[in-house]
Formats: sequence, C-alpha cells, structure tokens
Amino acid sequence: MRSSRTPWLIAAALLLAGCAAGPAPPPGPAAQVPATAAPATAPPPGMPPVLDRHNIYASAGAGMLSDAARAARPLVYVPHTKSGDVWVIDPASYAVVGKYRLGGELQHVVPSYDMRTLYASDDTGNKLTPFDPRTGLPGPSIPVIDPYNLYFTLDGTSAISVAEARKRLVFYDPHTWAEQGQLLTPDCAGIDHAEFTPDGRTAVFTCEFAGRIAVVDVVNRKLLRMIDMPVRNSRMGPQDIKLAPDGSVFYIADSQQNGLWVLDAAATKVLREIPTGHGAHGLYLSRDATRLFVTNRHEGSVSVLDAYTGAVLTKWRIPGGGSPDMGNVTADGSQLWLSGRYDATVYVLSTGDGHLIKKIPVGAGPHGLCVWPQPGRYSLGHTGITR
Repeated sequence: MRSSRTPWLIAAALLLAGCAAGPAPPPGPAAQVPATAAPATAPPPGMPPVLDRHNIYASAGAGMLSDAARAARPLVYVPHTKSGDVWVIDPASYAVVGKYRLGGELQHVVPSYDMRTLYASDDTGNKLTPFDPRTGLPGPSIPVIDPYNLYFTLDGTSAISVAEARKRLVFYDPHTWAEQGQLLTPDCAGIDHAEFTPDGRTAVFTCEFAGRIAVVDVVNRKLLRMIDMPVRNSRMGPQDIKLAPDGSVFYIADSQQNGLWVLDAAATKVLREIPTGHGAHGLYLSRDATRLFVTNRHEGSVSVLDAYTGAVLTKWRIPGGGSPDMGNVTADGSQLWLSGRYDATVYVLSTGDGHLIKKIPVGAGPHGLCVWPQPGRYSLGHTGITR
C-alpha cells in the first residue's frame, strides 16, 4: 500500500473507487461457493517446469540456493518511502552497514528473475536503482514508468512495472529495459500486488482502492476480467496475494476487512473469508510452505495459517505493538523479517514460536524489505517471491 502520494492523485483514486463501489453488500454465503479448478494449460516456452504439483514452492526450500543466489552477500535491504533511502542490514549482527540516499518514494527492493540483481523501485521518480547482491552496492538508475511494484513473467521474458498511479501495467525487456508494451487497467484503482497461476499464463492483481482484483493474461497482455470482493473496501482494500502451495486457491489480504478473501484456483469467484487481524496486509510462506504468515499491520501481530486449508493456527503479537508490513523469511527458514511501516523499525521474529528476536531502528517509512539471498530457481519479483 502506498504511504504517500501527491494529494490530488490520492483523492482522485479514492473518489473513483468510491463512486464505483456504491453501498457495500454483506458478505453473504461466500463460504458456500464451490471451488473451480484452474484449467490445465501448457506453460509458456522457457518457463521452468512445475516439479511438484502439491507444492509449487518445492524448489524454494531451506538452503536450496541457485548459483547466483549463493554468490550473494547475505544482507537485508530496507527501502523507505519517507526518507528516500535504502538501508542495508547485516542479518548476522543486526547492524546497519550501508545507507544509500536515492531520493523519491522508495517502495520495494525486488530481486530480478535471474536473481543476479536487486532493484529499488521509486514510483514518484520513475526509476529503478539496481543493487549488486554480491557487494550490496547500488549502481546507476534505470528509467521505468511508475514502478510502484515490480514482477517478472514466469518465463523470464518480461518485467512488469505495476504503475499504480497510472492504472496500468508496463512491460519491459528485463535485460535492456526497453519498453515492450502497456496494458491499461482503468477499473483497477490502486493496482498493487500480484500472484501467478502455476502455469505462468495468468496473473491476479489486487486493486486496493477499488475493492476488486484484475485477472490478466500475461502471455497475450490482455485483461480477462475484473472480480469484485464480497465487500468492496476502497480505502485500504485488497493488498498482498498468495497462491496456496497446491494451487487450489489464492489468498488475498484485505486491510480494511481485517482478514483474507479466498479466491478459487481459476480466479473466477471468491469462496470465503478468513478473519485474521486489524490491517491484514503482507503474506509470506514458511520455508517448507506449510504455514502462511499474515502481517496484521494495524494491531502489531502476525497470524499463522495452514497454507493449504487456511485454518488459523495461532497469532503472534509483537511486544509493545507495532506495524508489521512487508519482508520475507530467511533462506534457512528460521526468521521472519518485517518492516514496521509506521514505526521506523524492522522486526525480526522467530518462525518457530513467533517471539521477537530483535527490533532494529531504521529510517522513515520502511516498506518493501528484501531479505537476500532467497532459495528458488527464479524470482517472480516483489520482495523476493521465488519458485
């Protein structure tokens, strides 16, 4: 979720979302809707094959580092929306070892598809700043249109800038950064986070200021359909999204709803709702993909769910409260690192029992924190989502 934006842009987004939404209907019998299986289709040429249909994240288990990831220096990168810099933390000592003033509104640090580069995205400055993960040092910036978020197609042929303010997706060659084309999403105010079907042909993008999602054919760059949530929250609505390990459902965090919506595998209808906590926002999997961690940003807690069934297992509360936002699990799976969006803090939690290991003071407005390296064969983007 964007922390600050030119006031008239925010007002326009909220007005459009509010006019489209109308009175919010009650959730109704969403839990009774039967699931629809995703159609079996061939992945695009060049996409690495799915090796385990029961766990599409099976190649991202503890310690399963690619050669490129293994060459990286273990570091945690913290972009700041308010102070316009990236802080770099040594995860072994929890010490800040670098501060790089880049300017603009830095949203996320995103690993490239081949895991050889990390990109700090600046949507107001219309640029990406590459970091060399072997050294932790930044290089010259690259012009990119409104990169609020950044993803990669699963065959590695395109980078997708999620241009939130412009309500569109901008496709780029991920090596030369030459623009390949644009896809307008005019009814997706606050286009935000994304997740891909197992075959890599379809992506679901959340629309934070419209209370809905956009389903996109990323191979043909075509908007397939828009799906409204049972309650169309348009202030802090749909946020992060995560596919269950067996591809059976999508989990969609809705901050204003204080929980998750569960979307069927074919991305055609919402099946049910899972309450988690005030301000549900970020979704992260345990290293064995059996548990789903949900950051409840407005109550300073993390809900732990069964990643396959969505059953709530427990809730971890940060001592003294906080605003856990975005981050990731360490390569060995033992720690969950999260930015404290409104508290200028980074939290380090044990994935064993959720106890707070460390609070690290950082700059103003820490957002899309990246823990690097990550296991996996390739990166989908965002804060280090790999398969």
